[in-house]
Amino acid sequence: MNPNEVLKEIDKDLIFYGESDGGVTVSGGEPLLQLGFLKTLLEECKERNIRTAVDTCGYAPHKSIDMISDKVDLFLYDIKLMDERKHRKYTGVSNKLILDNFKRLAENGSNVLVRFPIIPGINDSEDNVTQTAELMISCGTKNISLLPYHRAGTEKYTGLGRTYKLSKTRSPSDQNLRRIKVELEGLGLRVKIGGG
Repeated sequence: MNPNEVLKEIDKDLIFYGESDGGVTVSGGEPLLQLGFLKTLLEECKERNIRTAVDTCGYAPHKSIDMISDKVDLFLYDIKLMDERKHRKYTGVSNKLILDNFKRLAENGSNVLVRFPIIPGINDSEDNVTQTAELMISCGTKNISLLPYHRAGTEKYTGLGRTYKLSKTRSPSDQNLRRIKVELEGLGLRVKIGGG
């Protein structure tokens, strides 16, 4: 679809946005990989006074973030791992650009909600949790959603003929989620489990 086709669908729900204080959330994949489309869509939403959110991992050139940040009311920003070596091992890329973009958004006063997927045995260590909190606090960001890992993507990988490398990984226990929540709250963050 092109931006105008998407806007026709959005326009059908304008009444709901006004009554619910809701808006449009752009997610993906990674929306910043389709920067022209994203920028046009966000501009048109702003023209219609529709609130906007962008769900991103932040792995994009600084200029991409800069081009849209003034058109976004809320960034839903994934932070997975603070250790660069581990981040590269599990995601295939360095986290340097991701963390730099997060800092830039915070410094520029953007509204950012950190979304922290909890993946047992990979990023749920006390050290990673503490470092994530320290980054947020240093940037003046206080809101974080803990997203319990699930295996919903397994079928997609199978359908694509790819191996799902986390097939043996289980969802975090309620006890582990509570431990992380208490730890983050103890450091001064506002924590929600699930959603955005």
